[in-house]
Amino acid sequence: MGDFNLALVVIAAVVCFLVLLFNVYLLINYQHPDDANQAYFPKAVVVFGLTVAAISILMLPADVANRQACRRAIYNGACNLTLPMKELWLAVYIIDAVLVFFVIPFAMFYYEGDQDKSVLKRLKSALLWVFLSALICGLVLGILYGFVGKLDFTVRHLSSSATDFTGDWTRFTSNVPCTSGTVRQCAAYSVGASSESTWKMRSSFPEYVVALATIVGSVLFTIFGGVGIFSLPLGLIFSFIRRPKAVITRSQYIKEATELGKRAKELKKAADALREEERSGSKGKKWRKNVKVVEKELLLLEDDMKALEEMYPQGEKAEASWALTVLGYLAKLVLGVLGFVVSVAWVVHIVIYSLIDPPVSAFLNEVFIKLDDVWGLLGTAAFAFFCFYLLLAVIAGAMMLGLKLVFVTIHPMKWGGTLMNSFLFNVGLILLCSISVIQFCSTAFGYYARATAAQEIFGHTLQSLRGIKYLYKYNVFQYAFVGFAALTLVYYLAFGWRKRKPSGRLQLST
Repeated sequence: MGDFNLALVVIAAVVCFLVLLFNVYLLINYQHPDDANQAYFPKAVVVFGLTVAAISILMLPADVANRQACRRAIYNGACNLTLPMKELWLAVYIIDAVLVFFVIPFAMFYYEGDQDKSVLKRLKSALLWVFLSALICGLVLGILYGFVGKLDFTVRHLSSSATDFTGDWTRFTSNVPCTSGTVRQCAAYSVGASSESTWKMRSSFPEYVVALATIVGSVLFTIFGGVGIFSLPLGLIFSFIRRPKAVITRSQYIKEATELGKRAKELKKAADALREEERSGSKGKKWRKNVKVVEKELLLLEDDMKALEEMYPQGEKAEASWALTVLGYLAKLVLGVLGFVVSVAWVVHIVIYSLIDPPVSAFLNEVFIKLDDVWGLLGTAAFAFFCFYLLLAVIAGAMMLGLKLVFVTIHPMKWGGTLMNSFLFNVGLILLCSISVIQFCSTAFGYYARATAAQEIFGHTLQSLRGIKYLYKYNVFQYAFVGFAALTLVYYLAFGWRKRKPSGRLQLST
């Protein structure tokens, strides 16, 4: 048993190292050339934040494997040799909350500070904003914890009558397990509702911080995850449907390139005007709104340029480039179909296991258990895949809604063109939603993840917190998730096949 736990520790250390290397690779390849050889502190925050997010997702499968380490132990102290998962969960999610609410905002304030100011003044400005945020968060957390930071457990007092001891053991069978001679069940089960009472106790402060962070993340997760669960695969499928069917002629290319050039000049003119306004100090509400309009139009222009390059490949390897484009769209189709199957499985599982009481079937829980019977870690690997897929759906939903909703500010990730403020924003979003992804998975796969430290924190404790417990008692987030998923599916089936029309001339606020 000790050897198994040592192997689990080694595997966890190796996985953490590989995740760290992968995140460094992402940073190097996604960063904007303007950030090369500078902005080291934001880069360190990005790598560390992505690592924490990935590790938090992987910890749930590790929690399941850790539980199995002592399930078949032959001596009582075997479970004491396993990983301290509850302490690790609390540590990871406290770090998560500190990064989301303090470190990442500080890095963004510092990075986006006026470049004409000295480093000391930018540090003071960023620290002032973070201090105000910390003060407000501390007051809110302290007040809430002092008044409603308690757990309410509903307990039932059970009792039954006794009978004289007898040597007639034939009386006790699977049909009559208890001593009651009138009914075929234990007499303690027949007690009424009057025997129920509420057991009250105070939650620990770290658990309460995790709970509140989970609530904030659950709101975003419900919207982004519900939209992304179908926009992720259907976006790939309809991208294949809207693909360029053939190479355009040179005259068509010149015509389209000319139109794109006019739009580019118009964008440059608008950007220069906004830069002059910024230098003059007139950075008001209208200026910020126009900046968002220019950023959105720039993204659309880049998409159109990429599509034009696909339809008219140039150079000596034009034919090979077109062949790779075709293969790329075929890969999107295959991944989209596979992803759609996974998305349907997710939604069906939520409906039949979480929303219907009693559950119709354990569904994916049983699938994971059967995969574990085939090979010890096969079910755990499939379990990890479904959790990661849900996080990818959150990112896809955020990217879809970011260009459409006014109240969402999105910073798209682009290969070789992502500034650090966009990196920091997306890392904060991933970290905030990762808490809710774990809570959602631990509830949706409660049968497979039973008796784990995660279920103790996110199942029993979170669902018993005063005031918060009703959101989970009535499955508010699950219903909203399925509702957004259904609306997204209808939207894509109705409008997903249409090609995006040109945005027209740039319209700025005057």
